Amino acid sequence: MTREITVADLDDLATGAALLGTGGGGDPYIGKLMARGAIERHGSVPLLALDEVPDAFQVVSCGNMGAPTILIEKVPSGEEPELAMRSWEAHTGKRVDAIIPMEAGGVNSMIPLVAAAARRLPVIDADGMGRAFPQLEMETFNVYGVPASPVAIADEHGNTVMLETRSAAFAEWLARGITIRMGGQSSLVEYGMDGATARRVSVPGTMSLAIGIGRVLREARRLRRDPIEALIGFFSGTHYQKARLIGSGKVADIQRSTQNGWAVGTVRIEPFAPGRPPIAIRIQNENLVALQGEQVLAIVPDLICILEADTAEPITTERLRYGQRVNVLAVQVPPIMRTPEALAVFGPAAFGLPHAYRGFD
Repeated sequence: MTREITVADLDDLATGAALLGTGGGGDPYIGKLMARGAIERHGSVPLLALDEVPDAFQVVSCGNMGAPTILIEKVPSGEEPELAMRSWEAHTGKRVDAIIPMEAGGVNSMIPLVAAAARRLPVIDADGMGRAFPQLEMETFNVYGVPASPVAIADEHGNTVMLETRSAAFAEWLARGITIRMGGQSSLVEYGMDGATARRVSVPGTMSLAIGIGRVLREARRLRRDPIEALIGFFSGTHYQKARLIGSGKVADIQRSTQNGWAVGTVRIEPFAPGRPPIAIRIQNENLVALQGEQVLAIVPDLICILEADTAEPITTERLRYGQRVNVLAVQVPPIMRTPEALAVFGPAAFGLPHAYRGFD
């Protein structure tokens, strides 16, 4: 049964999307403010389960591209998604019937709500990453055969660009360069497909999952329960199936810079337990791999979530600071993201990591 996303859902959605974003996906607070404004102006947004999407629906994916650190200082106007969608429709001659998020993460779980509210369109309870990834081709849509292009790109000044490319990877390369010249942030509309295709190639249930994560953490705080235990129990009943605490400690060092339109770096966490080696987490917008000495604690595509120690509030990469006391939670991704085809596109080798993928114990 179709449900509605209202202003009352946004706090939980922002928290859950930030956790699923594994440090990336854009600032959840900024995204929440944008979605709140759009829903207050235009009304609540229908949320369609994948199995409710008609075969013939024209579906597009939308979200923001750019380094999360830039988003803090360069806040979108809110008009960019609609501008990109109008450009996509004018180019293709097709009318959009529903919007699917490109990824599950901070601002990029909110941008589809902004676009859908303005159009009075439904958002599909699914996405193309099941988490956040730094590159446009790292989508299950691409893995299972949906062309990324045409890609519409828009900025806050009203500039638009349309891309037709031979591959999703080349669309990423061109769109990244355009986004850098747009000031490091842009809105995209991409991966046009029909409803039947969307059901086949998407990671299901991620919007409702994010809302559920936010609700679990809120209730744990209210009842003074251990939030990590609450999260582990919650994930065990979902299609993600498994989560585990892989480390706890204090942020001892953070090295971060913006390179080629990404926020890249490493965070070092000194464990609370004496005598244990530090945990090093490599970042490319998102947390890619957690190492303790030579041991791989968790690695992409599984989620590596850095959470505030007392509240389990997710900490995005741009908000990491020296001295923060944190827990590190690993979450297994759904089966659609662990096939050989998927690992070839967004497994460790796709990021140049020298480690093979293996699930955490």
